[in-house]
Amino acid sequence: MLGVMSWMMPFFVACSTFGGLNGGIFASSRLFFVGAREGCLPVALAMINVNKLTPVPSLVFLCFLTLCMLVTSDVYSLINYISFVESLFITMSTAGLLYLRWKLPEAPRPIKVNIALPIIFLVVCLFLVTFPIYMTPVEVGVACGIILSGVPVYLVGVLWRRNVSCLDGLMDSMNNAIQKLTNSVIDTSKMD
Repeated sequence: MLGVMSWMMPFFVACSTFGGLNGGIFASSRLFFVGAREGCLPVALAMINVNKLTPVPSLVFLCFLTLCMLVTSDVYSLINYISFVESLFITMSTAGLLYLRWKLPEAPRPIKVNIALPIIFLVVCLFLVTFPIYMTPVEVGVACGIILSGVPVYLVGVLWRRNVSCLDGLMDSMNNAIQKLTNSVIDTSKMD
């Protein structure tokens, strides 16, 4: 249809993909940054580069996680892992929203929508969670294993942090090394 200008469509799709990926990278690194400020991740991820005012350690950590995901040669399995996990957490969040709306109907809500919208959304999310369990149970099992592998890390690194004193020295030296390597300082403005 476009004739000699047919190259425009793939070019603009590539530009759109690049823009979406750029936004996703910055948003994801900020999630790690905020999680570290709240005490749910190592303090090193709550550092900001002194020159660029960006969370460089979080960006490097996100790059490392991305490289770990690229180890697999089957991109469809990777898409199944990520889409299942994302759908699972969105389903739990939506169910929590509906539960709070049922249990605390008079609570102040900054955004009010008709109850049918979150119910329809929950049904769609439930489909996105249950359908892969039926179609690709092995990949769903691996995805659940990956999720559950974070539980011991959370228990040792966050809940039992005060009881495991041998980790304090290791974490302090790691924080100092990351601080020097990335020319960053710890953002203590909102930390616990």
